[in-house]
Amino acid sequence: MIPHSFDYKRASSVEEAIEILQNGSYAKVLGGGHSLVPALKLRLNAPETLVDVTRIESLKGIAIEDGTLIIGAANTHHEIATSAEVRNSLSFLADGASAIGDVQVRNKGTIGGSIAHADPSADWPALLLAADAQIVIQGADGTKTVAAQDFFTGFFSTILEESDIITQIRIPIPPAGTKSTYQKFVQPASRFAIVGCAAVKEPSGATRVAFAGVSDYAFRDEAVESASSAGVSAEEAAAKAAEGVSIMSDHYASEDYRKHLAKVYARRALVEVS
Repeated sequence: MIPHSFDYKRASSVEEAIEILQNGSYAKVLGGGHSLVPALKLRLNAPETLVDVTRIESLKGIAIEDGTLIIGAANTHHEIATSAEVRNSLSFLADGASAIGDVQVRNKGTIGGSIAHADPSADWPALLLAADAQIVIQGADGTKTVAAQDFFTGFFSTILEESDIITQIRIPIPPAGTKSTYQKFVQPASRFAIVGCAAVKEPSGATRVAFAGVSDYAFRDEAVESASSAGVSAEEAAAKAAEGVSIMSDHYASEDYRKHLAKVYARRALVEVS
């Protein structure tokens, strides 16, 4: 299929990209393109301008500073999956990145693009929620940092304004002895999560659990977290998965099947971090 015609502009800085986004026309940020380009081809999205940010150096890089893992928004899934800093800080982020799509997707797709798109079945939203990440956003009014838990607002929806650009993801490095995992029931063609469960358990017992693919956007499961943090068995805690949540139903999995999978994968995740 052929998309609508559009202008293509390559930004050399975040400030230049924001200026282009503010010029009055309907513009979209182009990162890896693995979410946006298919939408363009299907004419589900028809921007007047594409703003390519992939060559902005300030959006790249992975580093550890003052107990925080910092990942640039333009880093690819492959770069994150193979990063020693990521692997040594929170290994489940590297494991999750390595399970995204196929080789082509991992080599071109970016973490910033993925979370901006906010597909309910994408892996990064759940991973960042469980990691207690902070997302740094630069826009017309300056820079702000928001918790991942406040970033995702609905079905393919975030708090991003039209001229906002994600610049970094900042993740506090947990105490030594923390265990983490990402368990995913995959759609075999796309490798998206029909259900994905990310879990982090600190030595104190404090547990964070987040789901992808279950509801219309990724979420922290506070019932499972509370039960696990209180020391109940993985099976008992997992039985509370997706309680009171509006669960998706589609041709891949019905509502009942997804709820069953949420419990199964929550249990697997909790056993892995116990």
